[in-house]
Amino acid sequence: MQHLVLIAFLSASFLFLHIPCARCADLNSDRQALLAFAASVPHGRKLNWTLTTQVCTSWVGITCTPDGRRVRELRLPAVGLFGPIPSDTLGKLDALQVLSLRSNRLTISLPPDVASIPSLHSLYLQHNNLSGIIPTSLSSNLTFLDLSYNSFDGEIPLKVQNITQLTALLLQNNSLSGPIPDLHLPNLRHLNLSNNNLSGPIPPSLQKFPASSFFGNAFLCGLPLEPCPGTAPSPSPMSPLPPNTKKSFWKRLSLGVIIAIAAGGGLLLLILIVVLLICIFKRKKDGEPGIASFSSKGKAAAGGRAEKSKQEYSSSGIQEAERNKLIFFNGCSYNFDLEDLLRASAEVLGKGSYGTTYKAVLEDGTTVVVKRLKEVVAGKREFEQQMEIIGRVGQHQNAVQLRAYYYSKDEKLLVYDYMTPGSLCAALHGNRTAGRTTLDWATRVKISLEAARGIAHLHAEGGGKFIHGNIKSSNILLSQGLSACISEFGLAQLMAIPHIPARLIGYRAPEVLETKRQTQKSDVYSYGVLLLEMLTGKAPLRSPGREDSIEHLPRWVQSVVREEWTSEVFDADLLRHPNSEDEMVQMLQLAMACVAIVPDQRPRMEEVVRRIEEIRNSSSGTRLSPEDKLKEEAIQIT
Repeated sequence: MQHLVLIAFLSASFLFLHIPCARCADLNSDRQALLAFAASVPHGRKLNWTLTTQVCTSWVGITCTPDGRRVRELRLPAVGLFGPIPSDTLGKLDALQVLSLRSNRLTISLPPDVASIPSLHSLYLQHNNLSGIIPTSLSSNLTFLDLSYNSFDGEIPLKVQNITQLTALLLQNNSLSGPIPDLHLPNLRHLNLSNNNLSGPIPPSLQKFPASSFFGNAFLCGLPLEPCPGTAPSPSPMSPLPPNTKKSFWKRLSLGVIIAIAAGGGLLLLILIVVLLICIFKRKKDGEPGIASFSSKGKAAAGGRAEKSKQEYSSSGIQEAERNKLIFFNGCSYNFDLEDLLRASAEVLGKGSYGTTYKAVLEDGTTVVVKRLKEVVAGKREFEQQMEIIGRVGQHQNAVQLRAYYYSKDEKLLVYDYMTPGSLCAALHGNRTAGRTTLDWATRVKISLEAARGIAHLHAEGGGKFIHGNIKSSNILLSQGLSACISEFGLAQLMAIPHIPARLIGYRAPEVLETKRQTQKSDVYSYGVLLLEMLTGKAPLRSPGREDSIEHLPRWVQSVVREEWTSEVFDADLLRHPNSEDEMVQMLQLAMACVAIVPDQRPRMEEVVRRIEEIRNSSSGTRLSPEDKLKEEAIQIT
């Protein structure tokens, strides 16, 4: 009897092991499905999906459930995916909630097993080349469906009616035909069926949406569009006025009153025109009204359509030829496109001579710095060539790498890594009450050396012709470990003949102020001013009322040294550190050599690096510890 029970138990166990179930799936099966998808679909940007890396923490575009057991979101916008979506790959991700493959070049039809993933609630496939009919087996849990800007044909499936949680249905710019089903979807807030081949009357349940939701369908009719043929127009709510009422009214007015009314109307119109002109002038004067933040820019790009911060709407304001042309450099791990960038929340970090710099936080939490250039005179080809050079020469540990750029007729954007805590300018001149830490001498030597190495690298890699063109303390960025990285290099060549702001004249070499032409020697001059700024603690700026700013810093230093008051030159914070004054004097001599009036008398940046290294090495070798100092004093006494 016991044998029979054991046999029955083993048989039941064997049977259950062979019944497929959702619980059997795990992160390993998700990994295999994703790898199969990546192997089957060619892609322009390399994905870092391998068997040896962690899916949840390392793979681009992947977000897992909080317990790390399943893949919850897959976002691969604008990564160059090409060809059909293979069946039996993504459809196996049965815990997937968000799928975004928008702005690629996917073709053929949408596999039913992908559209019917039970847990799927957001599907973004806009801006591809998908065709065929929309699958009828759509997940009943969908809340957001965007299939716009594809080539889907056939009718809108009647089973969309069963997706009761749907809040957005975006099917514009396809080849859909036939009537629009009467969709009684209580949560539907966003609908766009424009630019298809739909026909017939618009169902009553959808007549609450604006006319723009239905434009571009020649055979659609009914509210909010034109009435359908044969439909009697709705009666006017007001009874028609007697034909002679208007005439009798004007007859009762005298000629003088009519002239007064006309004059008053003309005056009012003139006042409105003047107010409008003042508003336009003020807006232009304010500089950059178009982007108060990238969020508002994203809304403008979307043709004025309201957008929610967590939803992915199609952009229609940017011309199709210029859409999603955010060009990334090799090795960049960022996974976003132009639409993501325009939707990001933005904070202005500063306005410089080349444009405005923003801190942009994307929806997935990625933080980057975006430089919006102004007064670019270079054409597209010249701009792209210069970007390639900047991307190549900027590959150095002491340079802020350019990660991506965007070029259009009206907009030029550069994308960099975001660095904290900020710039050398903020560290030297920031408000101490806000928690600014004073930079000691060793740290200033380290920063000056690393900045010099970065500039020397640019000069060497550029074949002797590449220049930074905008060296100043606000363009020396500091990492958490106070390592220095130079930024905004190589942009001067793209700009119009620069109008140098009066407050920045102190950084410019004399020959640049005269000829407007910058060279590597003028970079050396600007770096010399930067050294003086670190030594003196004074900013080379025209800023009346500030004690820590002197417009012509080299001239002031020269006058003080001439009176043999050398110690008066140095920042008071530096004089608190003993045994450093000799090194400060050596660094001061190097800085004065860099700011020589005659360009040929200035050292090359590689020579500057060598001399700072010597100063740094001599300081570490000659400083005595307190114990050694006591020993030396004891020897002198004896």
